[in-house]
Amino acid sequence: MTPQWDLPAGVHAFCSERAGGVSSGAYASLNLGDHVGDEPAAVAENRRRLATQIGTRPVFLQQVHGRGVVRLTRETADGTEADACWTTESGVACTMMVADCLPVLLAAADGRVVGAAHCGWRGLAGGVIEALWQAMEQGGAHPGTATAWLGPCIGPEAFEVGPEVRSAFVDSDPGAAFAFTPYGEGKFLADLQVLARRRLARLGIGAVQGNDGSLPWSTVAQVSRFFSHRRDRVSGRFAAGIWRD
Repeated sequence: MTPQWDLPAGVHAFCSERAGGVSSGAYASLNLGDHVGDEPAAVAENRRRLATQIGTRPVFLQQVHGRGVVRLTRETADGTEADACWTTESGVACTMMVADCLPVLLAAADGRVVGAAHCGWRGLAGGVIEALWQAMEQGGAHPGTATAWLGPCIGPEAFEVGPEVRSAFVDSDPGAAFAFTPYGEGKFLADLQVLARRRLARLGIGAVQGNDGSLPWSTVAQVSRFFSHRRDRVSGRFAAGIWRD
Protein backbone atom coordinates (compact mmCIF):
# COMPACT_ATOMS: atom_id res chain seq x y z
CA MET A 1 0.00 0.00 0.00
CA THR A 2 1.25 3.47 -0.90
CA PRO A 3 -0.26 5.96 1.57
CA GLN A 4 -2.56 8.45 -0.14
CA TRP A 5 -1.04 11.48 1.51
CA ASP A 6 -0.13 14.99 0.42
CA LEU A 7 3.57 14.81 1.25
CA PRO A 8 6.23 17.48 0.78
CA ALA A 9 8.56 17.10 -2.19
CA GLY A 10 11.30 14.58 -1.50
CA VAL A 11 9.40 12.73 1.24
CA HIS A 12 8.01 9.23 0.70
CA ALA A 13 5.97 6.74 2.73
CA PHE A 14 5.02 3.07 2.59
CA CYS A 15 2.75 0.59 4.31
CA SER A 16 3.42 -3.09 3.65
CA GLU A 17 0.76 -5.79 3.43
CA ARG A 18 0.84 -9.57 3.87
CA ALA A 19 1.61 -10.51 0.27
CA GLY A 20 5.00 -10.58 -1.41
CA GLY A 21 7.22 -12.49 0.99
CA VAL A 22 8.60 -15.97 1.62
CA SER A 23 7.28 -16.80 5.10
CA SER A 24 4.76 -19.61 5.48
CA GLY A 25 1.99 -20.75 7.80
CA ALA A 26 0.76 -18.16 10.28
CA TYR A 27 3.47 -15.79 9.03
CA ALA A 28 2.58 -15.94 5.34
CA SER A 29 4.00 -14.19 3.56
CA LEU A 30 5.75 -10.81 4.04
CA ASN A 31 6.32 -11.06 7.80
CA LEU A 32 8.78 -8.39 8.91
CA GLY A 33 8.91 -9.28 12.61
CA ASP A 34 11.97 -11.19 13.84
CA HIS A 35 10.52 -11.69 17.33
CA VAL A 36 7.34 -13.68 16.62
CA GLY A 37 8.67 -17.21 15.98
CA ASP A 38 9.18 -17.07 12.22
CA GLU A 39 12.28 -18.51 10.54
CA PRO A 40 15.08 -15.91 10.77
CA ALA A 41 16.16 -16.52 7.18
CA ALA A 42 12.63 -15.87 5.93
CA VAL A 43 12.36 -12.63 7.91
CA ALA A 44 15.72 -11.48 6.60
CA GLU A 45 14.63 -12.13 3.02
CA ASN A 46 11.32 -10.34 3.59
CA ARG A 47 13.13 -7.31 4.96
CA ARG A 48 15.54 -7.37 2.03
CA ARG A 49 12.62 -7.41 -0.40
CA LEU A 50 10.99 -4.45 1.32
CA ALA A 51 14.21 -2.43 1.26
CA THR A 52 14.64 -3.18 -2.43
CA GLN A 53 11.07 -2.17 -3.21
CA ILE A 54 11.19 1.17 -1.41
CA GLY A 55 14.78 1.93 -2.38
CA THR A 56 16.03 2.83 1.08
CA ARG A 57 16.86 1.14 4.38
CA PRO A 58 13.96 0.61 6.80
CA VAL A 59 15.23 0.67 10.39
CA PHE A 60 13.46 -1.98 12.48
CA LEU A 61 13.34 -1.03 16.17
CA GLN A 62 12.69 -3.14 19.24
CA GLN A 63 9.26 -1.82 20.17
CA VAL A 64 8.13 -2.20 23.78
CA HIS A 65 4.83 -0.25 23.97
CA GLY A 66 6.56 2.67 25.64
CA ARG A 67 7.29 6.30 24.76
CA GLY A 68 10.99 6.09 23.97
CA VAL A 69 12.14 8.11 20.94
CA VAL A 70 15.34 7.72 18.95
CA ARG A 71 16.84 9.96 16.27
CA LEU A 72 17.76 7.80 13.28
CA THR A 73 21.03 8.10 11.40
CA ARG A 74 22.54 5.79 8.84
CA GLU A 75 24.45 4.17 11.72
CA THR A 76 21.37 3.36 13.84
CA ALA A 77 21.25 -0.39 14.35
CA ASP A 78 18.17 -2.56 13.90
CA GLY A 79 16.94 -3.65 17.31
CA THR A 80 17.44 -0.25 18.95
CA GLU A 81 14.79 0.01 21.69
CA ALA A 82 12.20 2.72 21.03
CA ASP A 83 8.56 3.14 20.04
CA ALA A 84 9.06 6.24 17.95
CA CYS A 85 11.79 7.63 15.74
CA TRP A 86 12.60 10.65 13.61
CA THR A 87 15.29 11.80 11.23
CA THR A 88 16.56 14.65 9.14
CA GLU A 89 18.83 12.34 7.15
CA SER A 90 18.26 10.63 3.84
CA GLY A 91 18.87 6.93 3.34
CA VAL A 92 16.92 5.63 6.36
CA ALA A 93 13.18 5.05 6.77
CA CYS A 94 11.47 5.65 10.11
CA THR A 95 9.67 2.32 10.37
CA MET A 96 7.05 0.92 12.75
CA MET A 97 6.06 -2.76 12.84
CA VAL A 98 2.44 -3.47 13.77
CA ALA A 99 -0.21 -6.17 13.89
CA ASP A 100 -3.16 -4.28 15.43
CA CYS A 101 -1.42 -1.23 16.92
CA LEU A 102 -1.65 2.02 14.99
CA PRO A 103 1.34 3.30 12.99
CA VAL A 104 1.45 7.11 12.90
CA LEU A 105 3.68 8.85 10.34
CA LEU A 106 4.58 12.55 10.58
CA ALA A 107 6.21 15.02 8.20
CA ALA A 108 7.21 18.66 8.54
CA ALA A 109 5.76 20.82 5.78
CA ASP A 110 9.19 21.58 4.33
CA GLY A 111 10.14 17.89 4.34
CA ARG A 112 13.24 18.36 6.44
CA VAL A 113 12.01 16.32 9.42
CA VAL A 114 10.02 13.07 9.33
CA GLY A 115 9.02 10.62 12.05
CA ALA A 116 6.95 7.59 13.01
CA ALA A 117 5.30 6.27 16.17
CA HIS A 118 3.99 2.87 17.30
CA CYS A 119 0.64 3.52 18.97
CA GLY A 120 -1.18 0.85 20.85
CA TRP A 121 -3.40 2.10 23.65
CA ARG A 122 -0.52 2.07 26.14
CA GLY A 123 1.70 4.12 23.87
CA LEU A 124 -1.04 6.62 23.09
CA ALA A 125 -2.04 7.02 26.74
CA GLY A 126 1.62 7.20 27.74
CA GLY A 127 2.35 10.08 25.40
CA VAL A 128 4.42 8.50 22.63
CA ILE A 129 3.04 10.91 20.00
CA GLU A 130 3.79 13.89 22.24
CA ALA A 131 7.32 12.61 22.90
CA LEU A 132 7.96 12.14 19.19
CA TRP A 133 6.63 15.58 18.32
CA GLN A 134 8.73 17.25 21.00
CA ALA A 135 11.83 15.66 19.46
CA MET A 136 10.78 16.62 15.94
CA GLU A 137 10.21 20.23 17.01
CA GLN A 138 13.77 20.32 18.30
CA GLY A 139 14.79 19.16 14.83
CA GLY A 140 12.95 22.07 13.19
CA ALA A 141 9.34 20.90 12.68
CA HIS A 142 6.47 23.32 13.31
CA PRO A 143 2.97 22.14 14.35
CA GLY A 144 0.83 24.50 12.29
CA THR A 145 2.15 23.17 9.01
CA ALA A 146 2.95 19.53 9.86
CA THR A 147 0.98 16.65 8.39
CA ALA A 148 0.22 13.11 9.61
CA TRP A 149 -0.94 9.78 8.22
CA LEU A 150 -2.61 7.02 10.24
CA GLY A 151 -2.12 3.46 9.05
CA PRO A 152 -4.23 0.32 9.46
CA CYS A 153 -4.94 -0.91 12.99
CA ILE A 154 -7.48 -2.93 14.94
CA GLY A 155 -10.83 -1.40 14.09
CA PRO A 156 -13.42 -0.02 16.52
CA GLU A 157 -15.67 -2.97 15.68
CA ALA A 158 -13.10 -5.37 17.21
CA PHE A 159 -11.07 -3.54 19.86
CA GLU A 160 -12.75 -4.62 23.10
CA VAL A 161 -11.21 -3.03 26.22
CA GLY A 162 -11.94 -2.71 29.91
CA PRO A 163 -12.70 0.39 31.98
CA GLU A 164 -9.05 0.85 32.90
CA VAL A 165 -8.22 1.59 29.26
CA ARG A 166 -11.01 4.13 28.98
CA SER A 167 -9.88 5.77 32.22
CA ALA A 168 -6.29 6.03 30.95
CA PHE A 169 -7.58 8.49 28.33
CA VAL A 170 -10.73 10.05 29.74
CA ASP A 171 -9.23 11.00 33.12
CA SER A 172 -6.92 13.50 31.40
CA ASP A 173 -9.13 14.27 28.38
CA PRO A 174 -12.90 13.98 29.04
CA GLY A 175 -13.63 14.48 25.35
CA ALA A 176 -11.90 11.17 24.62
CA ALA A 177 -15.05 9.43 25.86
CA PHE A 178 -16.29 9.84 22.28
CA ALA A 179 -13.82 7.11 21.25
CA PHE A 180 -15.37 4.48 23.57
CA THR A 181 -18.67 2.70 22.89
CA PRO A 182 -20.25 0.63 25.70
CA TYR A 183 -20.13 -3.06 24.84
CA GLY A 184 -21.62 -5.40 27.38
CA GLU A 185 -21.13 -5.19 31.12
CA GLY A 186 -18.06 -3.15 31.98
CA LYS A 187 -16.59 -3.34 28.48
CA PHE A 188 -16.08 -0.86 25.67
CA LEU A 189 -15.16 -0.83 21.99
CA ALA A 190 -12.29 1.63 21.47
CA ASP A 191 -11.38 3.59 18.35
CA LEU A 192 -7.59 4.04 18.24
CA GLN A 193 -7.59 6.39 15.28
CA VAL A 194 -9.97 8.80 17.03
CA LEU A 195 -7.72 8.80 20.09
CA ALA A 196 -4.67 9.47 17.92
CA ARG A 197 -6.40 12.31 16.07
CA ARG A 198 -7.26 13.96 19.39
CA ARG A 199 -3.63 13.76 20.50
CA LEU A 200 -2.42 15.22 17.22
CA ALA A 201 -4.99 18.02 17.31
CA ARG A 202 -3.87 19.03 20.80
CA LEU A 203 -0.36 19.40 19.39
CA GLY A 204 -1.64 21.64 16.61
CA ILE A 205 -1.44 18.98 13.91
CA GLY A 206 -4.79 19.02 12.17
CA ALA A 207 -3.84 17.83 8.68
CA VAL A 208 -4.37 14.11 9.27
CA GLN A 209 -5.04 11.58 6.52
CA GLY A 210 -5.39 7.81 6.33
CA ASN A 211 -7.32 5.59 8.75
CA ASP A 212 -10.89 6.79 9.34
CA GLY A 213 -12.06 3.86 11.44
CA SER A 214 -13.87 2.10 8.60
CA LEU A 215 -13.57 -1.64 7.88
CA PRO A 216 -11.02 -1.33 5.03
CA TRP A 217 -8.54 -0.04 7.63
CA SER A 218 -9.21 -2.76 10.19
CA THR A 219 -6.42 -5.30 10.62
CA VAL A 220 -8.88 -7.76 12.18
CA ALA A 221 -11.37 -7.50 9.32
CA GLN A 222 -8.87 -7.54 6.43
CA VAL A 223 -7.61 -11.11 6.80
CA SER A 224 -5.84 -11.37 3.44
CA ARG A 225 -4.18 -7.93 3.65
CA PHE A 226 -2.94 -7.45 7.20
CA PHE A 227 -1.53 -9.41 10.10
CA SER A 228 -3.57 -9.24 13.32
CA HIS A 229 -2.40 -10.55 16.68
CA ARG A 230 -5.84 -10.06 18.25
CA ARG A 231 -7.42 -12.15 15.49
CA ASP A 232 -4.82 -14.91 15.07
CA ARG A 233 -2.72 -14.85 18.29
CA VAL A 234 0.23 -16.28 16.32
CA SER A 235 0.88 -13.64 13.72
CA GLY A 236 3.47 -11.87 11.62
CA ARG A 237 4.04 -8.12 11.49
CA PHE A 238 3.58 -5.61 8.70
CA ALA A 239 5.10 -2.15 8.77
CA ALA A 240 4.64 1.50 7.83
CA GLY A 241 7.41 3.98 7.34
CA ILE A 242 8.51 7.36 6.05
CA TRP A 243 11.80 8.66 4.64
CA ARG A 244 13.53 11.55 2.87
CA ASP A 245 15.43 11.59 -0.38
